[in-house]
Amino acid sequence: MTAADNDKPSINNGNPRHIAIIMDGNGRWAQKRLMPRIMGHYAGVKAVRKIVEYCAKQNIEVLSLFAFSSENWRRPQDEVSLLMELFMNTLQSEVDKLDKNNIRLKIIGDKSAFPEKLREKIATAEAQTAQNDGLTLLIAANYGGRWDITQALRQIVAGVKSGEIEEQDISEQLVNQYLVTAELPEPDLFIRSGGEERISNFLLWQLAYTEFYFTDALWPDFDQLALEKAIGSFKGRQRRFGHTGEQVIDNRVL
Repeated sequence: MTAADNDKPSINNGNPRHIAIIMDGNGRWAQKRLMPRIMGHYAGVKAVRKIVEYCAKQNIEVLSLFAFSSENWRRPQDEVSLLMELFMNTLQSEVDKLDKNNIRLKIIGDKSAFPEKLREKIATAEAQTAQNDGLTLLIAANYGGRWDITQALRQIVAGVKSGEIEEQDISEQLVNQYLVTAELPEPDLFIRSGGEERISNFLLWQLAYTEFYFTDALWPDFDQLALEKAIGSFKGRQRRFGHTGEQVIDNRVL
């Protein structure tokens, strides 16, 4: 599967192959209940379980979740420490369930900033589920879209210097091969909970032709019915990829 596989104009969409979600609102959910912000993150993990289960049953190919951005290090140190602990504990407790349900786990982002113990758990979890061919669960942790593009360009420059890549061969397709999502289809549907309407440095290259859906629901309240509503909105859209609406309707795409 490649990014180009997504660039097919259509008017009657089935389920999206790839759903990408920014899970926003955990802290505000907790504060509304006079609870510490970290309790919202624990509630958010429960919401993740429901959404993963739904996507697996609906034969969605890829579910990408923005768990921790490269900018989140700016949060209060105690919250960051608790998030790292929650991430590690969740990996440990959930990987067997993912494996049992034929779900492949892949963590994307700059993992070098994580403690060694967490990096080891990530590697172990990815290896355990690597051969599964059901839903691919992509967790973006210490990830940023600008970082992703930058690391791809660094690899390409190194390839040009070594003679492995010819300068004239640099193209969009080549850049895509060096992104951390290289072997996956680009997102069809992007969802952000929590009432904000921005992409916050998430999958900048990959979201070029993605359908956007924003909801006021805070992430711990985002359930299967909310996801069905988002998918319903997606199915009602005409995806043209640069063609005219008439071309899509009349199937006159060149």
